[in-house]
Amino acid sequence: MRLLLVEDDELLRNSLHESLSQAGFAVDATGSALTADQLAQQEDYRLIVLDIGLPDGDGLQLLARWRDAGRDLPILLLTARDRWQDKVNGLKAGADDYLTKPFHPEELLARLQALLRRSEGRSHTQIQAGNYLLDEERQRVRSPDGEWHPLTGTEFRLLRCLMSRPNRLHPKEALLEQLYNLDAEPTLNTIETYIRRLRLLIGRNAIKTQRGQGYVFTAED
Repeated sequence: MRLLLVEDDELLRNSLHESLSQAGFAVDATGSALTADQLAQQEDYRLIVLDIGLPDGDGLQLLARWRDAGRDLPILLLTARDRWQDKVNGLKAGADDYLTKPFHPEELLARLQALLRRSEGRSHTQIQAGNYLLDEERQRVRSPDGEWHPLTGTEFRLLRCLMSRPNRLHPKEALLEQLYNLDAEPTLNTIETYIRRLRLLIGRNAIKTQRGQGYVFTAED
């Protein structure tokens, strides 16, 4: 759920940052091509939203450089250029999707969620693991008894990470990487606190602890 937003228009950047955060993403935002390049190399993002026209560089060149370096995460281009040739150039440079300005934030969210689903090899907006069902749109989870439980933003991001890869070990450090942006200062104890909260909601057996390593979502009732 970690996302890099690269947009030089400050008002639009702040507005999108808020919308994306409310949708459950941990967002790092910048208006600089140089900073974006540094962040993309240092951080573990699941998605990138990239403006083509940046004051200190060309977004298409930045995109091509990431692809040449083997960065294969989904990237959506934002631009005011609406000619068909511009769209073709963006897709040829390695973009997974292309959205022209002006646009509605809900369309951007829908496109990003579709890209994320495809990158995870699924087609539905809900994530199922065993008898548990995670509703991404409403940020809630259904336990095996059929009851729906609303989730806070952090609870949702954490449970999404666990349920999207059930029966696999999730180290605490990797979970922190996906749950928080660079402005936050969480600790490993923060993960433990939210794991306890999730267990109270959905049952203790659903999330197993591998001591000294991390957590596994087993989907047991």
